Amino acid sequence: MTTQRLEPGSLAPSFTLPDQDERPVTLKDLRGGPVILFFYPAAMTPGCTKEACDFRDSLAPLQAAGYTVLGISPDDPEKLRRFRERDGLTYDLLSDPDHKVLEKYAAWGEKMNYGKTFLGVIRSTIVIDAKGRVTHALYNVRATGHVARVRTLLGV
Repeated sequence: MTTQRLEPGSLAPSFTLPDQDERPVTLKDLRGGPVILFFYPAAMTPGCTKEACDFRDSLAPLQAAGYTVLGISPDDPEKLRRFRERDGLTYDLLSDPDHKVLEKYAAWGEKMNYGKTFLGVIRSTIVIDAKGRVTHALYNVRATGHVARVRTLLGV
């Protein structure tokens, strides 16, 4: 399991994951424009819904600045499809049930809840430039207020 966090300037790890409609999405195909990847624990939970809806509500200015927004979680495509429909999410959600991409991005690791340690998704956002390099790597972020912070960092 990768525990080395990504740093600005590092090459973003490549991946191909299915979206909510089971279509493959490949990071390499998005080169030429900046990408925001946000990693979240579980679709349709309160914190994840808040974060996903904040990205939805900020999508127009992010897209106007050229960004593609993608959410990644361990949920299967069917659950992601229901989440997207239920909350009117207008960007793709990617399924990583084996945690392979989550691990590559250091967004999977030890967490603590009520004094117990377990493995899970570390809520994180990675911003990638048009050439595939990491410009911002934000780990252990809070669902509430996080998107506003990302927009401030990006000047959007």
